[in-house]
Amino acid sequence: MEFIFYLVLILLSTKVAGDLSVRLGQPAVLGKLLAGIVLGPAVLGWVHADAFISYFSEIGVLLLMFIAGLETDLDQLRKNWKASFAVAVGGIILPFIGGYGVAMTLGLSNTQSLFLGLLLCATSVSISVQTLKEMNQLNSREGTTILGAAVVDDVIVVVMLAVMMSLLGTEDISLGILLSKKILFFIVILVAGWFAVPWVMRILAPFRVSEAVMSGALIICFSFSYFAELMGVAGIIGAFAAGIAVSQTKFRHDVETKVEPIAYTLFVPVFFVSIGLNISFQGLGNQILFIVLVTVIAVLTKLVGGGIGARITGFGNRSSLAIGSGMISRGEVALIIAASGLESGLLPQNYFTSVVLVVILTTLITPPLLKIVFPKKAIAAEATE
Repeated sequence: MEFIFYLVLILLSTKVAGDLSVRLGQPAVLGKLLAGIVLGPAVLGWVHADAFISYFSEIGVLLLMFIAGLETDLDQLRKNWKASFAVAVGGIILPFIGGYGVAMTLGLSNTQSLFLGLLLCATSVSISVQTLKEMNQLNSREGTTILGAAVVDDVIVVVMLAVMMSLLGTEDISLGILLSKKILFFIVILVAGWFAVPWVMRILAPFRVSEAVMSGALIICFSFSYFAELMGVAGIIGAFAAGIAVSQTKFRHDVETKVEPIAYTLFVPVFFVSIGLNISFQGLGNQILFIVLVTVIAVLTKLVGGGIGARITGFGNRSSLAIGSGMISRGEVALIIAASGLESGLLPQNYFTSVVLVVILTTLITPPLLKIVFPKKAIAAEATE
């Protein structure tokens, strides 16, 4: 029954910490992330990452991205696809160059430096999504550009990872098969989203059981996520696509009002706390310089790279800065890449913990930075509606 005790601590601490964060003028998500650090091995050691935390946090992040898909303005997303592509490309080129350069400067081998550069290319916008949602900006032009860029970023980085592990690592990966799987994923998702999802929702709606529509929506969400993972795409992209598909049906409002209580009451708080549980300060004394330099490079290159991509596609300076800020968090995508690198020998064992800490620091930096740089006019306009 230890997991019940964990659940009590997580739910209580995230609500208290989130409230304190808002009172201090910061997004609630920042307090929730810090709650994980305090509860975890880094400070109190009351909660430890285990199977329960892993499963609940995975469901939490999938529901978070499903909700983001439900609330996404598809017309706005279509209008901003060029900007999303430019932001993703800019947010890959500069981090790759910066990561490679700082790693070589710190004495890592050429192969290890290439891998670190690739790892810094990753983007996970789950934290940005929550922050934008709190600010009522998830559906703004900047918000939809960040979401679109995250999808493009994920595909490019996964392909780059496969190429690198094939050429430099121990795995024999066919690039043709990999690209075919990505293309197949998007074809199947588009067809299923257009035809199968409305049909499934209509079939399940008349069922004389409790919450048939909500159950159907969750089946679609988790099916899309599972299929994404099978095709080598992050599960959160599948969940996001599922949310968009369900949002195009007449059941959108019903699903949206019912999925949020499920997500934010139980699963999403566990996801926020799980990020902080990965932090441990033991044995990091001789790697402080590495952590500081790589974190600075990780933040600046995404901020500038994504910002340049937004600027050249018509966004103003403030909006470009906001979009670059929304791409900073590496989150669970980078953690998965780091684990793959460790397993294949591309990331040295003695640097793994430091890299995880860098990833978490980028995640902690994102919410307050977004709140600071997001265009004030857009926030004010939303507040008056």
